[in-house]
Amino acid sequence: MTTRHGRPDAGLDAIMSERRRLINIAYRLLGSLAEAEDAVQETYARWCAMSPQQQDAIRSPGAWLTTVVGRICLNLLGSARARRETYVGEWVPEPLPGRTEWSTVLPGSTTADPADRVTLDESLNLAFLVVLESMTPAERVAFILHDVFCHSFAEVAEIVGRTPAACRQLASSARRRIRAAQPSATPAAQRAGVVRDFKRAWEAKDINALIGLLDPDAMATADGGGLATTFLHPIEGGEQIAHAWLEIAHRRPADMTFLERTVNGQPGLVAQQNGATVTVFAFDVAADRIKHIWVIRNPEKLHPWTPL
Repeated sequence: MTTRHGRPDAGLDAIMSERRRLINIAYRLLGSLAEAEDAVQETYARWCAMSPQQQDAIRSPGAWLTTVVGRICLNLLGSARARRETYVGEWVPEPLPGRTEWSTVLPGSTTADPADRVTLDESLNLAFLVVLESMTPAERVAFILHDVFCHSFAEVAEIVGRTPAACRQLASSARRRIRAAQPSATPAAQRAGVVRDFKRAWEAKDINALIGLLDPDAMATADGGGLATTFLHPIEGGEQIAHAWLEIAHRRPADMTFLERTVNGQPGLVAQQNGATVTVFAFDVAADRIKHIWVIRNPEKLHPWTPL
């Protein structure tokens, strides 16, 4: 990285080193890696549009970048709600790929964090991101920046345009939503075992085994975005889901393979054809039963899953 004079600029390198952290924030706020990257790109464009004097006047460039990306995401969250009203079928957050197969024991947290704060790993869980979708944009920004990324309520207030006390209330309301959703505290190894048993039962077309692995009140939600064939409305009930998955097994193309992959850091499954990922399956597991399956087939959300 160089300055306009062609010399190395350690300050500019430091600015660019913030990119990964900004992507992490924006993804959790937006639920879309593509939108997160666009938001961060816009943030850097605004930095570069300033004069050197304006840049030098900013005491903490990292805090400035966080404030700007937070405001961009806050605006995007408002417009996203309107866009999703016309979305074909259900909208599910864009899944993040794991590049390798998961083993019986996954690294990371084995139980839910007992404190109010959540860890970065937990905040990537697709079930967690789905709960975030139920929050208002201001709640989501306040909660993610304070509880996940440890920013003060005074800093959050600069982004959402409210008082620190109001931001404290927003985060508190968000925490109640998280607690009401009862995130799974099942150890990683147990989750992995349940998902692997589900895969085996599915491939064996064993309807009884499938039913036994699904919570009686389980739900399956699919996201095709109108660009891929899938069920438009959630399937409710373990038996109904088992029969639907049995039908999928009977219609499975001969060249389709199912791989064990981490999805947002959790045990999941990936369907591939000719080397391309066509479906990602994410699971919410409680104890020894599957509570929710998310099926992501929208090809626009699967680009990161197919190696170039």
